[in-house]
Amino acid sequence: MTPRSRPALAADLTLCAALALPILVVEHLHLHEPSTVRQQLTGLAALAAATALHRHRPATAFIVAAAPGLAVASSLFTLSYGPALAAFAYLMGLRSRAVRPSLLAFATLATTGTVKIALRQVDPAAEWLVLMGTLLFGAVFPWLIGRYWRQSRELTAAGWARAAQLEREHRIVADRARLRERARIAQDMHDSLGHELSLIAVRAGALQVAPGLAETHRTAAAELRAAASDATDRLHGIIGLLREEDDEPPPLAPAGESVAELVERAAGSGLPVRMVGEPAQDDRTAYRVVQEALTNAAKHAPGAPVTVEADHRDETTTLTITNGSPRKVPTPRLPPGSGTGLLGLNARVSALGGTFEAGPYKAGFRVRAHLPAPTSPPPPPPHAAPPPLPSPDDRPTAFAYARRSTARHRVGLAFAAAAVAGTVLIGGAFTWYAYTKTHAVLTPQAYAQLRTGTPLADVAPRLPDRTISDPPVERAPTPPPARADCRYYRASGELFVPVEHFRLCFDDDAAHTLIDKAVIPRAGTADQLQEEEREWVR
Repeated sequence: MTPRSRPALAADLTLCAALALPILVVEHLHLHEPSTVRQQLTGLAALAAATALHRHRPATAFIVAAAPGLAVASSLFTLSYGPALAAFAYLMGLRSRAVRPSLLAFATLATTGTVKIALRQVDPAAEWLVLMGTLLFGAVFPWLIGRYWRQSRELTAAGWARAAQLEREHRIVADRARLRERARIAQDMHDSLGHELSLIAVRAGALQVAPGLAETHRTAAAELRAAASDATDRLHGIIGLLREEDDEPPPLAPAGESVAELVERAAGSGLPVRMVGEPAQDDRTAYRVVQEALTNAAKHAPGAPVTVEADHRDETTTLTITNGSPRKVPTPRLPPGSGTGLLGLNARVSALGGTFEAGPYKAGFRVRAHLPAPTSPPPPPPHAAPPPLPSPDDRPTAFAYARRSTARHRVGLAFAAAAVAGTVLIGGAFTWYAYTKTHAVLTPQAYAQLRTGTPLADVAPRLPDRTISDPPVERAPTPPPARADCRYYRASGELFVPVEHFRLCFDDDAAHTLIDKAVIPRAGTADQLQEEEREWVR
């Protein structure tokens, strides 16, 4: 036996003992029709079998548990097996996901009980109403409660799973945003430091071609220029490992520096650059375009003249940076650039609604950018992440959550509909029960006045309108006479309490003479029969 099965076995034994207790207690307190020892043992065996089956076959366990009650009473309304009926209906709703087996079980009980009532031929309307009411309140309602509780637990579990999934997604989004921010900072440093290193290379190139410089110093200047260019390439390679494909980093510009000041600073570093016009309003995109173009010109076309043109018209600013062919100077061969800086500029300008062009122009190279008006909305920061959406792995959880919410709502509607139908049904059953019982009352005084040998015509005025359809014939002190027409009446109009019954038997002759009368005592009062009968006769 595994450790996990021991608690389940203990729970099943406790359930079986609790459901078996009413069978013994009800019989001991005389609250039920007397049953034989064999009937009690059969009922206990059925409860034990249902307990063993309810975890794997809940619908079958429910049928097995309801069978003894249906055998004792056609209406299923028994104190001995009523708790077992409700308990296993609840467990069927708790453990069975499918609805069809449960509905088939209810239909089986309803059909079997109806057939049994029809075969008995004793006031079938009242019996059938009690059967439907017992099935509704003693089986369907507990089943709905169990099903509602199961779906509530599944909904809670799905909610926690959904919350855990969202928490994981948020953590992933935060980690991605943190990595993108690191890449952005690294890219900004690359742009800024790469530009400064390019200016250092320009100064070294100018120093290299300066007149009157010793050959040793000229060689050192050339090596300095090559080292600066190599450092720029290495910096770009390292930062490229951190850069996302969709990153569009803004430049890390000196505080308050405009495009004109950037050009002036580059010219002061020895780069032969001049500016024609100026943007109507400096922004980071224009600064980034000019900075990248000057950096590429200083790196790939050393000594070539560079022209920065700014044309502002029709709410659009056009920046054109053109450089000529590089001057022939003795310098080491430099590796070509990767072009990712220009690609990033293209993506950024396009995001603003502008256009970007870069390529050879005459003997040199040209970069042209058409920027929209400054009033255009800026692009979102590269590190901003969109609102998290359910991932493909989370969609089944979300859909399951929605399905269970809908199923829970349907169970609530079914419960409400069943409650309304049950109220109407039980109200009708109680009304019919009260009517049939109160109109079948023969008072003790009227019973005492009846004498054997009296024709039915003389006895009829003292008799009530109806007779009892389910008399307790097993408690009668003597069996009825052979070939006699026996009628049963209640001695009191009290409802839902044990009362005495009267039996009047008439001969089958033409006059229907009263040939026998007897008192059927309440359950557990057989010893008082003679005394009560003597009192009524007096």
